Amino acid sequence: MKRIKTSILGAFFAVIALLCNTYPLLAQAEDQFIAIPSFRVGPYGQNGQAFYGGFIDYLSYVNIKDGGVNGVKFSWEECETEYNNAKGVECYERLKGKSGISKGTAIHVMSTGISYSILDKTQADKVPLIMMGYGRTDAVDGSVFPYAFPLVTTYQMQASAIVKFLSQKNGGSLAGKKIVYLYHDSAYGKEPIVALEAESKINHFKLTEIPVAHPGNEQGAQWLKIREENPDYVIFWGWGVMNQTALKAAQKVGFPRDKIIGSWWAGSEEDVIPAGDAAKGYMSATWNVSGKSVPVIADIEKVVYGAGKGNFSDKAKIGTVLYNRGVSAAIVTVEATRLAQNKYGKGKPVTGEQMRWAFENLNITDAQLKSLGATGLLPEIKTSCENHEGSGKIKIQQWDGTKWVVISDWIEGNKALIHPLFKASARDYAKEKNITPACLKN
Repeated sequence: MKRIKTSILGAFFAVIALLCNTYPLLAQAEDQFIAIPSFRVGPYGQNGQAFYGGFIDYLSYVNIKDGGVNGVKFSWEECETEYNNAKGVECYERLKGKSGISKGTAIHVMSTGISYSILDKTQADKVPLIMMGYGRTDAVDGSVFPYAFPLVTTYQMQASAIVKFLSQKNGGSLAGKKIVYLYHDSAYGKEPIVALEAESKINHFKLTEIPVAHPGNEQGAQWLKIREENPDYVIFWGWGVMNQTALKAAQKVGFPRDKIIGSWWAGSEEDVIPAGDAAKGYMSATWNVSGKSVPVIADIEKVVYGAGKGNFSDKAKIGTVLYNRGVSAAIVTVEATRLAQNKYGKGKPVTGEQMRWAFENLNITDAQLKSLGATGLLPEIKTSCENHEGSGKIKIQQWDGTKWVVISDWIEGNKALIHPLFKASARDYAKEKNITPACLKN
């Protein structure tokens, strides 16, 4: 009995220790508090675990290695959204009051649906909504969306870059080709359609759009239609369980996986490993590389996990695509914090309004990324009021059966085609909301 009690007590204290390592204490007045409406359970929980684990590990890394930014440490609190729009709104409302100074610093929801749901709220509360690789494409226009930042690259620029890559594979022309767009039937999946339709007109390929209902584990009818269409390529906008299901279904109907190219949310280890042999040869876009060869990723494992402060008890996710993407998102957030302090006062927590200025004036160069140990992890980012995206570039990677292999340099979508599309959309939004487009001054 004594041994049983001892075992129970040991397990109890182990859980408490884990929670203390994972979730820091509530924000202190001198901290830079970051609200994290995350998702670690539900149909997309595996994806959220990797991304937010990487995000939090980098914040811990900066706290441990550098003592924060100019002595200001980061604190944070998570709230489980389950990738549900209503719960995402609840989490945002709950967390924004945790710090009267920052109001959450920078909100990363990793959900297009949730970002749509809280966009007006974040603007009213004057806290930046960071949509790195997701969200509203037209929020690139900062004169209409001053507090929304679809950083690095948007769904429409990604779609355009994928088309450019396929064109390059075909001698510079897609004329007469057939491309199926297979997509998650949600705001996420619908966002690139206007870009793909525009690309099909100027590149003279036939585009067929096929939606898949949430969560995407039923695709038999869609893949029978694809077999009938017999397209040259499938551009695939999947998410969660939908991705491995698609790869298995493609194998079943005999469609070559090296003719399928997915979005960056359909290009992680969580997508291909469960599909087994059906995933080999499959390609996807990405705006960050995987692996531990990036110095900062290896150093996080050494510094953070060496101190027993890692977000995972199992380190297997370190270096995966989504883990590294979370680190990338945290790097940009920390560097925006540094930039805001440089302007408004070093050694003091910065406000949401000050963070907005910083995100709108980013200039993260390759030299800066090298100094952070993040060479090649993500592209350079230079923002302005007119361009809250800051890059527009992707790489293409391919699954060789055991790992992702990058098979392209950075590719930029057709800015001359895509930017007028989102600017027109932003102007429509401004008219609907009675907004006079103007760049904010700080």
